[in-house]
Amino acid sequence: MTHLTPTSTLAAPTRTVGAHAAPTVTALAKALREENQLLLDLASILKRQREALARDDLQGLDDSVFATHRVLVTLGEARRRRITLNQRLGEADDLSMPALLDTFGGTPPAEVQSAIDALTDTGELLHQEVQLNQRVLRTAVEAGDQLVRALAGALQPPSTYGRDGGTPGDPGLLDRTI
Repeated sequence: MTHLTPTSTLAAPTRTVGAHAAPTVTALAKALREENQLLLDLASILKRQREALARDDLQGLDDSVFATHRVLVTLGEARRRRITLNQRLGEADDLSMPALLDTFGGTPPAEVQSAIDALTDTGELLHQEVQLNQRVLRTAVEAGDQLVRALAGALQPPSTYGRDGGTPGDPGLLDRTI
């Protein structure tokens, strides 16, 4: 009878990208740089949107909405391209930047590291731009609501849905008789 004894303990395998994947690594770095540029474009559009809002430029706002949509569609295409590259590297479809770093055993090639760093920084910038636009737009909507109420002679919003405060028998905005 033969007894098997372990000669070493098995460590959890670390995933690394082999040298045969060099073209894929180059393509990945390029894809990350392209995504970074799209995020920079989106941040620029958000700035232009705020400027158009400050000038009461409805055409500028409309143009910014269209431009935003165009960039978001292109970002979707870039994401699909990166998913394909991730799969070529033997990884999951959608990897976060930290997970992508893990793909290379924590030490990616310099071109990939540079692209990841730039994309991460730009992502943070875009997040700040989005938050700023949300605050500006929310303030503009509130100011518009107050202006409409003042012009209509109703400084305070009604407390009920009824036309005159909910007089019994008057359905107001809600028809309670149905």
